[in-house]
Amino acid sequence: MGSFRPDATVRPAAAFYPPVSLLDSTMSEDSAQLAAAVAAVRQHTDLVPEVALVLGSGLGALADEVEDAVVISTGDVPYYPGSTVEGHAGRLVLGQLAGRPVLVIQGRAHAYEGHSPRALGFPIRLAHALGARGLILTNAAGGVNPAFGPGTLMLITDHLNLSFLSPLTGPVGEGETRFPDMSNPYDEAWRMRARNIALTHTIPYREGVYVWTAGPSYETPAEIRFFASAGADAVGMSTVPEAIQAAALGVPVLGISTITNPAAGLSVTPLDHSEVLEVGRAVRDRLATWVRAIVAEGV
Repeated sequence: MGSFRPDATVRPAAAFYPPVSLLDSTMSEDSAQLAAAVAAVRQHTDLVPEVALVLGSGLGALADEVEDAVVISTGDVPYYPGSTVEGHAGRLVLGQLAGRPVLVIQGRAHAYEGHSPRALGFPIRLAHALGARGLILTNAAGGVNPAFGPGTLMLITDHLNLSFLSPLTGPVGEGETRFPDMSNPYDEAWRMRARNIALTHTIPYREGVYVWTAGPSYETPAEIRFFASAGADAVGMSTVPEAIQAAALGVPVLGISTITNPAAGLSVTPLDHSEVLEVGRAVRDRLATWVRAIVAEGV
């Protein structure tokens, strides 16, 4: 988790963040942690993002396109779950993208890093508390559908949560629905606009179902055959907890996967994280063009 060391040699005295026990006693622990995180961000900027974007493995370069950017290390945000994976920078970037105020979450936390399910939703709760009214999730994924080769951009239509974890486990957070409806986890109206934008910009894409596993090991060939029989087109180790958290807060979600490699059993070569990063870099221009145009149109 992000630390809150009151060390003036690391951050200015004004950036002292009290432990939960010293915050408003009427607040729940969850609300108090979120309030401390919001206060930390507001020491740097008062920008209210319209859209929050979460950038997956190898896709972080899009954050470099944010104008008038204020960059905050997630390690300087109290209670924020830290990221330890190559390709995940661990930064919050607030500024303007395609003429819209945005929050870019450059790097994400994963269950396999030891974070609790509740912690996986913290960045989304923070984005919502800062004012974001829409959430764009990107990720790197393995291709379960053999027609989806490396470099394919896949618009997520639905997901399978095969980790059986949820960021909503525990007390109901402020503004959350206890039992959120998940019949439209990736907003259909927003997906329709994304389709039209892709056609306008001649960006090839596919659509499909994403399955979440907790990781960190890649899946076995038998698991991939099972996923395919269940209707999955791509598999990865993120995104779903963020979509669930957004649904509980009433925030519409758009999801885009970059297929970086065939899943286990569909290729003769072993799976390797460096391949994930390499393909992510190769498609980032197409993905950036698509995301910029989606952001420009608004939520």
